[in-house]
Amino acid sequence: MDKPTRVLFVCLGNICRSPTAEGIFRALVSRRGLKHQFEIDSCGVGDWHIGRAPDNRAIMAARRHDIDLSGLRARQIVPEDLQNFDRVLVMDSQNLSDVMDLWRVHGGTRPELFLDYAPSAGVREVPDPYYGGDDGFERVIELIYEASQGLLADLTGTKV
Repeated sequence: MDKPTRVLFVCLGNICRSPTAEGIFRALVSRRGLKHQFEIDSCGVGDWHIGRAPDNRAIMAARRHDIDLSGLRARQIVPEDLQNFDRVLVMDSQNLSDVMDLWRVHGGTRPELFLDYAPSAGVREVPDPYYGGDDGFERVIELIYEASQGLLADLTGTKV
């Protein structure tokens, strides 16, 4: 059996965007019967929220789409992640810059902007909804869902 493709989603604190991406991508993979083909995780570049559950607004927004984030816990990216994951997908240009700094020192998988897998979205960054209202979390879900479909199509060589 082939080893699973390992996918890592990265945002600032790992309590809004990246756990949402982890949950949505897991759901898409599961719905396609491909769970055995993937290992999926998320993390943040900062250490402020290590061990905490996702933001309650992210949990509630995901729940409205039948996705459960409540069991996820925040962690910070470590250099080994760049060696262990096949795809490292970041949410915005600042996250990309931070992870690129790590990559330049340690090598491994080169990080990429996640929304590059959603070219029709019209934006390249998933906006951080932390300081906004509930509508920001819904927008994040829309963008992440579209990029997740594109990523899954790219990884499997099929249409989603």
